[in-house]
Amino acid sequence: MSSTTPTTHPGAHRPADEPMSHRQIMEALSGLLIGMFVAILSSTVVSNALPTIVADLHGSESGYTWVVTATLLATTISTPIWGKLSDLFSKKLLIQLALGIFVVASAVAGLSQSMGMLIAMRAVQGLGAGGLTALAQVIMASMIAPRERGRYSGYLGAVFALGTVSGPLIGGALTEHLSWHWCFYVGVPFALLAIVVLQKTLHLTTVRKDHVRIDYLGATLLAAGVASLLVWVSLAGQQFDWGSWQTAAMVGGGIVLLALTVLVESRAAEPIIPLRFFRNPTVVLSAVASLFVGVAMFGGTVFLSQYFQLARGASPTASGLRTLPMILGLFVASTVAGQFITRTGRWKGWILTGGILLTAGLGLMGTVEWDTNYWVTAAWMALIGLGVGMMMQNLVLAVQNVVAPQDLGSASSFVAFARSLGGAIGVSALGAVLAHRVTDHLTDGLRSAGISAGSALGGSGVPNLKAIPEPVRGIVQAAYGSSVADVFLVAAPFALLALLVSFFFKEVALRGAGTAEAAQSPAEPVAVDDRVQTVVALGVTGTVRRHGGTGLADAVVTLTDAAGRQVSRTRTDATGRYTVAAPTGGTYLVIVAAPHTAPSATLVPVADRATVHDVVLAGRSAITGRVLAGEPAQTVTDALVTLTDVTGEVVGTAHSDTDGTYSFGDLMGGAYVLTAQLPGHRPQARALDVPDAGVLAVDLQVAGGGRLVGTVVAAADGRPVPEALVTVLDGTGQVVASTTTPADGRYRFDDLPGGDYTVTAAGYSPVARTAEVEDDVETRVDVALGAALPQGAVR
Repeated sequence: MSSTTPTTHPGAHRPADEPMSHRQIMEALSGLLIGMFVAILSSTVVSNALPTIVADLHGSESGYTWVVTATLLATTISTPIWGKLSDLFSKKLLIQLALGIFVVASAVAGLSQSMGMLIAMRAVQGLGAGGLTALAQVIMASMIAPRERGRYSGYLGAVFALGTVSGPLIGGALTEHLSWHWCFYVGVPFALLAIVVLQKTLHLTTVRKDHVRIDYLGATLLAAGVASLLVWVSLAGQQFDWGSWQTAAMVGGGIVLLALTVLVESRAAEPIIPLRFFRNPTVVLSAVASLFVGVAMFGGTVFLSQYFQLARGASPTASGLRTLPMILGLFVASTVAGQFITRTGRWKGWILTGGILLTAGLGLMGTVEWDTNYWVTAAWMALIGLGVGMMMQNLVLAVQNVVAPQDLGSASSFVAFARSLGGAIGVSALGAVLAHRVTDHLTDGLRSAGISAGSALGGSGVPNLKAIPEPVRGIVQAAYGSSVADVFLVAAPFALLALLVSFFFKEVALRGAGTAEAAQSPAEPVAVDDRVQTVVALGVTGTVRRHGGTGLADAVVTLTDAAGRQVSRTRTDATGRYTVAAPTGGTYLVIVAAPHTAPSATLVPVADRATVHDVVLAGRSAITGRVLAGEPAQTVTDALVTLTDVTGEVVGTAHSDTDGTYSFGDLMGGAYVLTAQLPGHRPQARALDVPDAGVLAVDLQVAGGGRLVGTVVAAADGRPVPEALVTVLDGTGQVVASTTTPADGRYRFDDLPGGDYTVTAAGYSPVARTAEVEDDVETRVDVALGAALPQGAVR
């Protein structure tokens, strides 16, 4: 029997199962980082030029919005397709192709003579951007253990910040001193360099399946459904009424198309978005949070250039400089969070903190006006940058940590798809909000000044402030300042929703390099440097659990064939998951072993796809004993006995039988907590150290509380005193309980912890007596009102 084993590029000089060093990873990532820089630069270089571009091409506020939305929409639609392709073909070839598409579209966009041509080229740009967005995270996941990805995601965040900082500055300078057309050409040299460096430094294991089928129908339906809803959001209220037949057609058609998408995806052999993702809470929560982050982030920040140029009258270059606080916040948050996540493996706290800061930043930006002090605005922008830096990359990390290796591409791109979809929705919807608010504020401002709106502006496009005389210019600036603030106020609740969703994450610490074996996908065919060797994609996958149900990390899983020869071997990850490969169909023996457990061996049939086989390993230890109560101790029937491990997970429960005995078997050695409960008694807990093998005998004695009883009588004639207030105080003077005596003067207090108490009775004049209460013992204290009892009254 032959099998295909992953090998590395000769230049790597390392065994296939040895983790890459930091230097090797950085060499492999160098071209990827340059490519990401090109993508970010080409996107941000036009941000401060857009007001000039749209004005030069005689575009409207809606056109301004669609220059951004077209890119985001194309990115959204293409991202899951690129992700699926990365599970099937060479990732290096795909990212070079995406980079080429992006740069060619950028160069052609520089030749635009109309808004239609510019928007079309921006859509093509989005196709390339979708590839870069999806493949960057997929390539990192294929080389780096989840625990280390936080560190390298920080590098991506730093490149993102660098491109975001330099883009507006370069674009502003080019627009002012040359022409806005040059903004689309500036990334070409960097792109060519990125393609060359990627070819020389990026050497990845390439997987491909036989009979590859891309779900083009699902992708088309998804694109059409999303586009229908986005076009409706951006045009409703301007080109037609919200309650019109156009609205009914677009919304109804979009919903029908998306429903058909779900139907097609459920039947597709290779779905663009596998519906099984929706059964994974972490994937669903990350996607929903990313959707809201996209709405808040893109929907709020994309209009900053209009705020600085149209509200504050800044030049394109100065506008870029004034966004530095937000970019610096993003840079600091992404790098610092990445380092801490790598050290600790914990990520949820950073996402929650980011959600708080992003919500606060957007809400506070909603309070600014056109003449607000810049340093106040800078502080709020810094909060936005910090929030985005803490949330954006870490939501992808959370998903990559829990999905199967063969789903890394699809799952990563699914989260990026949700973020891009949110961005497209946000830009479209908030762009429509901005257009409405600008119109309203302008109309109100001009009416207050006694100026005709038509004669003052002469059109409905994006205004050129230099061509507008005073006092109309001040009114326009004030209108844009207030309107952009309104946009931030609308974006803030979406950031709050992302924060609320993030609270429901169940944090799973990121896996380290020790589980790299499990992170590989040996069930897939392998090729190196784009030379593909195809085998059948088969194997066994599942979860190894302890007897109590929790995942068992670092268990060894071995697959052998009918002749007893080892086919493949791996270790379970931090959650107990594993995947082992099978070269052909047939029946295989799955052997699972872990320290201090009884091994498991099972025959598993493997057909035309990966077989799911979960294993529960039993330990070799047991706990037995009796539940006792009272003095002298007596066995207790039907007491509830609970066993938990050191993490608080319940391992098992039992009820004591007629002779008071209980038992727990198949346990692994370690620390446990044993608890017994019985009605009318206080729970008894005991910490145990269970040996790796053998039976540990442990008796548990539950104690009932003490009882304090007595009668309140009149000292003069000994008759019972009704309605006397009896109060019990503990040794610290705190009131434990109180009651009023009935007609017979008796009182009773049950379930008191053992100790010293003071009993007071008030009728004629208060009287106090001391009492010593013991567990499971009744203590009697009679109280005589009106005169002291003789010596020995306390019984």
